[in-house]
Amino acid sequence: MLATSERDLMWDITGRNIKKFMDALQVAGEVSADNVLETLKLLEVKILNNKMSTALCQKVTDTIITYLKMLKPHGELEEMCTAVLMAVGSHFPGMVIVKLWDRPDLQSLPPRSLLVSVGKLNLYQGTITYIGATWNYILRLLRMAEEEEDMLAMCHVLSRLVVSARKHLDMGSKDGEERDITPETASIKAYHTLRVLFNRWPLKDMKKVSEKIINTDPHSVQNHNVSLRAFSLLTKLYNNQMVSLIRKTMESKDPARVMSALQVFRDVFHVVSQTEKLRSEVINSVIIVIQEDFKPVRGALLNFIETLSQYDYLTLSQGNVVIDYLIKLSQSNSSNEEDIRIMCFKILQMVLGPPLRSSLAEYKEDIGQQDWRPDNILAFVTLSKAATEIALKARTLGQVPYLSNFHLMREYRGGAASGQVASVSIQAATGLVGWEAAETLWGWQVEEGGVQNYDVANQVVSPQKLLTYLLLLSLKPYREKEFGVSSLRLLYALHPITSLHPVINSDVGQVWKKEIPQMLQILDGQSLVAINDDDWLEKLAKTILEKINYFNDDEEKAFLYKFFGFTLRTSRNLQLVKTMLSSILNSAHEELQEREGIAVALGIVSLGHLKITLDELKEYSTILMDQDTSSILKLMKEYQQREWGLVCSTIYLSYGKIILESKGAIFHHLDTILASVLQHYHNCIVEKDNNVKVDFLNALSRVTVILSNLSITLQHDIPQKIEIISFMVELIREEPVNCVSSSIRRTAMNIITDFRNFKPLLEPENTVEVLQTCFKSVLSLPSSNVIRKEASSPKEGQANVELFRETLQSLRRVMEALVTEKATQIHVCLQVLNTWLNSLKDSERERAMWCAARILGFTAKMNNFEVEIQFTWLGCLVRLLAIRCQDPVDNICFLSAQAVYNLYCILQQQKQVTRKKQGLWEEEHKNEVYSANVFYNNTYRIAKAFAEYFTQIQLTNLVLTAVNDLTDSESKVSLAAAQLMSAVMKERGRDMLKIEEIVECILERLNSQLEPSTKEETLQAMSSLAGSNTHTVVPMLLNKPLPWDRTQLALWKAFGTQRETTINVLQLLMGILEKTYTREERKEMSFQPVAVACALCEMLSETICQEAVQELYPRLLLSVLFHLYWVIEQRSPQKMVVYTKEGSPGGKSKPFDPTGCALEVVKLVFKAAAYDEVVVYASEHQCWELLSSPKSYYIGIMDLTSNFWFHMSLPSGIVKNCEPFILHRIVSHVRNLLYSLDDHQKVMARTFYVQLLWHSSVAKIIGQDFVGDLIRWIKEPNLIMKEIGLRGISNLALHPGNSEILQSLVPLLRDLLNNEVRVAVQAVKTLRNIIYHGQGEDTKVVFCNISRQLRPLINDERDQVRISAISALSYMLRRIFKLKPGSFVRKEVFTFLVPLLLSIQDNNIEVVKACGGTLTEWTHVLGWSSLTETFRHTTLSDHIQVVGETCKFLYHPSVAPQVGQRKYHQLGDLLFQSFGFLKRPQPFLRAAAVNFIGLTTKSINMNCIHDDDVQLIRHALECVKNDPRDAIKVIANAILKKIDEDVKIQGSYASRLSQISNNFLRGFGIKTRKRKKHLFRTVKREMDIDENH
Repeated sequence: MLATSERDLMWDITGRNIKKFMDALQVAGEVSADNVLETLKLLEVKILNNKMSTALCQKVTDTIITYLKMLKPHGELEEMCTAVLMAVGSHFPGMVIVKLWDRPDLQSLPPRSLLVSVGKLNLYQGTITYIGATWNYILRLLRMAEEEEDMLAMCHVLSRLVVSARKHLDMGSKDGEERDITPETASIKAYHTLRVLFNRWPLKDMKKVSEKIINTDPHSVQNHNVSLRAFSLLTKLYNNQMVSLIRKTMESKDPARVMSALQVFRDVFHVVSQTEKLRSEVINSVIIVIQEDFKPVRGALLNFIETLSQYDYLTLSQGNVVIDYLIKLSQSNSSNEEDIRIMCFKILQMVLGPPLRSSLAEYKEDIGQQDWRPDNILAFVTLSKAATEIALKARTLGQVPYLSNFHLMREYRGGAASGQVASVSIQAATGLVGWEAAETLWGWQVEEGGVQNYDVANQVVSPQKLLTYLLLLSLKPYREKEFGVSSLRLLYALHPITSLHPVINSDVGQVWKKEIPQMLQILDGQSLVAINDDDWLEKLAKTILEKINYFNDDEEKAFLYKFFGFTLRTSRNLQLVKTMLSSILNSAHEELQEREGIAVALGIVSLGHLKITLDELKEYSTILMDQDTSSILKLMKEYQQREWGLVCSTIYLSYGKIILESKGAIFHHLDTILASVLQHYHNCIVEKDNNVKVDFLNALSRVTVILSNLSITLQHDIPQKIEIISFMVELIREEPVNCVSSSIRRTAMNIITDFRNFKPLLEPENTVEVLQTCFKSVLSLPSSNVIRKEASSPKEGQANVELFRETLQSLRRVMEALVTEKATQIHVCLQVLNTWLNSLKDSERERAMWCAARILGFTAKMNNFEVEIQFTWLGCLVRLLAIRCQDPVDNICFLSAQAVYNLYCILQQQKQVTRKKQGLWEEEHKNEVYSANVFYNNTYRIAKAFAEYFTQIQLTNLVLTAVNDLTDSESKVSLAAAQLMSAVMKERGRDMLKIEEIVECILERLNSQLEPSTKEETLQAMSSLAGSNTHTVVPMLLNKPLPWDRTQLALWKAFGTQRETTINVLQLLMGILEKTYTREERKEMSFQPVAVACALCEMLSETICQEAVQELYPRLLLSVLFHLYWVIEQRSPQKMVVYTKEGSPGGKSKPFDPTGCALEVVKLVFKAAAYDEVVVYASEHQCWELLSSPKSYYIGIMDLTSNFWFHMSLPSGIVKNCEPFILHRIVSHVRNLLYSLDDHQKVMARTFYVQLLWHSSVAKIIGQDFVGDLIRWIKEPNLIMKEIGLRGISNLALHPGNSEILQSLVPLLRDLLNNEVRVAVQAVKTLRNIIYHGQGEDTKVVFCNISRQLRPLINDERDQVRISAISALSYMLRRIFKLKPGSFVRKEVFTFLVPLLLSIQDNNIEVVKACGGTLTEWTHVLGWSSLTETFRHTTLSDHIQVVGETCKFLYHPSVAPQVGQRKYHQLGDLLFQSFGFLKRPQPFLRAAAVNFIGLTTKSINMNCIHDDDVQLIRHALECVKNDPRDAIKVIANAILKKIDEDVKIQGSYASRLSQISNNFLRGFGIKTRKRKKHLFRTVKREMDIDENH
């Protein structure tokens, strides 16, 4: 059994336990499966996170593998075993890999976990030396694998081996690194591996393994030829399975997999068994790929289709789908790549047999049945081109392309003699399509000797059919695209088809060969034979006119109009031209084709007779205006308007064709033409209703469209441009705005657009008029839903909606035309749109924003910014667009975002052009990438993007207009206005103008009921404005009367939320607080500093400003402390409320007067700077109370900085809690104020300065250089300055190195011991520190020098002085004891016993405690250890008893260390010293002295004391015998009585026995009794006592 429990194993994985666990694993059932699992998890973590010994790792590896072999675990347990092996392998990969080779049983496979681990470890560093050996071993294992899981595991190892080999071979070997594989051996191993896989493993039953092999990482096959051989071998072995897998991959949705499958299938297709089922499945898979039509797959797909075409796959019924796909990709007007089109064309040429000819015939049938679909026409043209190219190539090779089997059958049936002819025919067929395809295309079995057999297929088109089709199609060469031309070219290329035909004469082919090129020339417009005979031409022209009226076929009629035009064009008879033109103009023009034909004819004639043509047109146009001669008026009235419109259409169509054909010559006559246009309408002879307007505008637009599309630029003005545009504006203005009644406004706007390229340019006022009229006419129309509802039928409603959309597009083109004419006019468009962008109607706003987005987008794409576009109201424009990004209508938000982005692109491009002109580099560090999506509903990003482009006035206007939007009824709009204002102020606030006006406007809005989110953003905006315009904004707010309302307080609170603003505002506020005042100014309290304090109360309450406060902390602290000093000096009324602090929810608010507010600011400064401990410390030690009084202010500063009542070597307050660098910063600030002219600043600065000397780093920097300043301060008459100076010396004494110079100041300090209380106390503490921290023997000398002056202070009547002196003496004695005092020093120390024993009798607990501690140290120095414990534990309850015990100790011979007369002299010295206190004015000292004398005399045997000494004691006590204090008098009398009694009894007894005794003793030789002892060294007189004390 294991020494530890299973639970212990789970949680205590140590080296010892690992070994025990490994041993347990080798015993079946020793550890449960669950515990094994948990322990393996812990073991994995242990191994991964710790470097274990090699032996232990080897133990783990062996045990895990043995466990795997014995128990064969599955699931999670098997995975954890793998994980542990991987953990070991992470440290020692070779240790695990080698175990794969260590296989005692050669007939069994290694554990799968080991295989998986080895596979993964092969990717680790340092495994290159194992790759070859591992691969060899895996090759042997491949032959043994039978289960699919084992196979998968081996595939896993193989894939990792290949990847690792590839990586290491690509990287090359490092210095000293051995490897057992080369590129050649890797290729060989890969080949052998694939052979073993394909020969040994039944892949048809192993889907996972098959897919694993097929979908191997592309880097796993190193040699392309080897991989192809492997796939080929695999396909031979498992034909159906491999084809199925490849087809499955082809039909997937992953383009990469599809492309790989197509490439592989093409490579192995030659080994695939071709069956009908396979052919059908493969072609279906190809059709699926075609339907998906992945663009990256097209190349591989076409290569595969090329292979399929070689195997007759396109002759299948589904082959037409493939052919259609090829035709689609090969169309010349498609957007496909050139190589794709070439590939398709190549395949089409290869398969130009029955399937392609059938497709060609189908397209011909469709076309013959008037199926004029574009796809049919394009397909026919493509097929014709392919057939033409093949035929021409065959002719070049000397072959005769023969397209029918008719003669083949006849020649072949003729017998052997015809064999040669048959061969020639076969060669002709194969010349067209190639020998390889002849078998399937023509149904022949072709060999070198001839045709084995043949199949007459009805599907092959006959020569007669083909000839008939081509002739019919070429009959109409003007049909769409290259339709007729392609037919003629194919007919020309195939002309020999009739040379062998027995029905048609062979000369026909030769005729076609001669004539078709000439026809093609005519169609190409290269020549036209002119007829020189004018009479003949006249007759021809008249004949043509007759035929025009006779023919009904549109195409034939169109040809005749062109024929008529070409006929007159070549004529030199001008009169004939005029006559014929007049005739054709007066011919029928009811149909559009007729009017267009007339126009085409006149256009062709104008090429030779331009002026005559124009004159005839002008003459003909009088029919529109001349009431006397017009034939229009001869018609019935209901037909007159229509006829007028038809004539107008004919005239303007003719002008259009003439302009189009003239190639620029017409421009000399353009003024005349346009001038007549207005006359035609103004002088119209029929009633001008909407129908006439529509007809006139439609006709006119035919001309203007052509004019606008001409590439020739006029160098002179067209005066009629302005008139026509004004006329169009008038027509638009007349249109109703409550419905879409006609196309007049649309066509009129299109005509305005068409004049964009002509001069003169529109004046600004004309531009505004055009835009205002167009906008009002279009944007004011009802919404689409209303238009649809108001229609009489759904069809009419849909038509009206469509007309409105077209009208809106026309409006867009008008704006684009104006911008094209003059790019700087875009701002005019936007300004005019402003009214509609602010409309209350959603439909009007949406249309206006659509227009804005489109025109800005158009301008941005012009990419021509040589002339800078000045957006004079950019600020207001951006504000409007930004606010509309938050519009309630989502589509307006989207359109606005597009408009904003387009505007940004314009400004950005202008900026780049400007910088380029200036020779500047492109700006760096521009990380912002903007788009319409970025601007969508994101006002901040909009403001940030445009901030740099605003001028100062634009910025100001933007903000002022945005302020007005703050109170918008839509919350989203008001919030957007606030956000925009906030972001703009943050980016460009310092460039703002009219700051005062902006502040007042914002304050006014803040006082209204704003939405919470809007109010918060507005506050942030004000914060940014204050941060960049601090000296303007802050004084304005400070001048508001106190106390402030919630809005003003919220503003100040917001100023503490932005770091930059906080710093700027605090610096200004500190400057106000630091201002000094003259005496006259102090007489009247200034409220600005008080307002500053109120502002700071709000600002500093925000924790966000902590970083800013820390940056300004020293100066800010000094400023608020100085302000506090100034406030308390003012003695403001306590009930004056200047600030009210909001309480917690449900709590009461707290009012503050100026002093309370100033104190609150001081606290908040500490808290904001993260020094909360200082606030707690100050509250506990009454620092705030001290700071609130002018007299104790400096004491409060001292205690706040570091309190002396604490242990004198341990800092507290600011010194303790602030970092050293903060203390140094404070020192640098206060140093400049040490000699300020303002007393308040000077006191505060000096107090801070000396207190900071407590810190060693500060004292080290200032050092002894500051001693001179301290001495000067001590010598100043001001007691506060004396105390501050003494405090500085005291603090300097705390640090080593200053001892010598400070000891030299002892005489000066000694003289200050009798000064005012605080000065005396501070002097005592200073001497204490000098002695306690003093170095060397001189310290004892210093003590002796000050003991005479220090001793009286032990009993000083001032408690502070007395306590300080007693406590200081304790520290001095402690230091003296450490320095090993001599007899002289001990004698001085001894003199302090009586004063201490007198003071210890006080009822002040602090005095008693201090005396007890000091007496304890006194015993150490004197060596009186028996009294140490007595003094150490002295309390107020036993302090008198302690004095008594001390007195007993002083005399008792068994305890006292003194002997003989010396003991009596010391006791006498103490008594004599106490006599001096009997005449002190303090009753307490007299009582204590009497008590001490009484306790001492009580312990003395007075009989042993000399009578003179007794008399001296009596004499001393008699001076207090009549003390005014009864208690003293009673005690003194009691002591005297007791002394008298003792002396009297002993005296009488001695008188009776003295003689007898002396005689008796002498007789027996015995010495008589000793003489009485003297307590006092000499008998003192009363005056001596008085002099001594």
